Amino acid sequence: MIDSPGQHRLVAHEPVAPGAGQALVKVHAVGICGSDREVYQGNRPEGYVRYPLTPGHEWSGVVEAVGDDVPASLVGRKVVGEGFRNCQVCDRCHAGETTLCTAGYEETGFTQPGAMATTLTLPARLLHVLPDDADLTAAALLEPAACIAAAALKAQALPGQRVAVVGTGTLGMFAVQFLAAASPAELLVVGSRDERAAMARQFGASDFKLRTEELPDDFDVVIETAGSASAARTAAALLRRGGRLVLTGIPAAGADGLDPTDLVVRQLEVQTVFGAAPDAWAHAVRMFGAGLLDPMPLVTHEVPLERFDEAIEWVGAGDPKVGKVLLRP
Repeated sequence: MIDSPGQHRLVAHEPVAPGAGQALVKVHAVGICGSDREVYQGNRPEGYVRYPLTPGHEWSGVVEAVGDDVPASLVGRKVVGEGFRNCQVCDRCHAGETTLCTAGYEETGFTQPGAMATTLTLPARLLHVLPDDADLTAAALLEPAACIAAAALKAQALPGQRVAVVGTGTLGMFAVQFLAAASPAELLVVGSRDERAAMARQFGASDFKLRTEELPDDFDVVIETAGSASAARTAAALLRRGGRLVLTGIPAAGADGLDPTDLVVRQLEVQTVFGAAPDAWAHAVRMFGAGLLDPMPLVTHEVPLERFDEAIEWVGAGDPKVGKVLLRP
């Protein structure tokens, strides 16, 4: 439980019995990402966190119980779940754009209780069922994978196109896997350090370059995942005239961004992603089930929930030996 920025404690967990339309999930593993660190440090923008809070929005588990109006066949199934608690009745929800719900922001692990606990109770409609033989530890990374699935769907990369990824973190490595599945003619990864070069090639990249090197400018599609304004500019510079750019990172507010003149003159198409709608989640789960998405090489640390204070410090500390950190409730 994070009571306020910088203040956390372990408390006895009391499972919440599922009401109508809800499911109770026993949590197998929960990931820590940069936004969890923002919650802990107090850097999350106002309106996007509500203290006191049980964090945890990247998770996997097994359904233990369901409430009324939920199929009993869900009990015992391995699942992951969407985080956005959309209203389902506004115009954007009806259009399938649930991350743009006009009823206001509500998300598991930020404004609603998250998965850094033994169990999690949430609307059953948010669950995505996994294959019976799914690796639940790997599946805990399907939330960031779903965010990149949203980017891949917006990128619309076609077989034979030249594609690139800027950023080599968890999102960047997932972007490589999604783009590689589209059979590109070339898949370049651009990073600020070369520690992930071998992994990028393992996931399907045909080339790796540092941002300090001379870079080409004739790619059809580029996905940016680094979350800085300079990375966005690097990504745009990689594109041919009329190319498509998908931004997934969130730079600091007020950062110098893309040059609108450059966007207009070169007629670049810019798409953005914040979270993942149901179609992106379904795409990520299908890729995972088909063996086209391999999250496990990204996991470097698995520790008990009791070591939260250590784990939250590892995340974002800049140590190249720290990849994805998982907690085991």
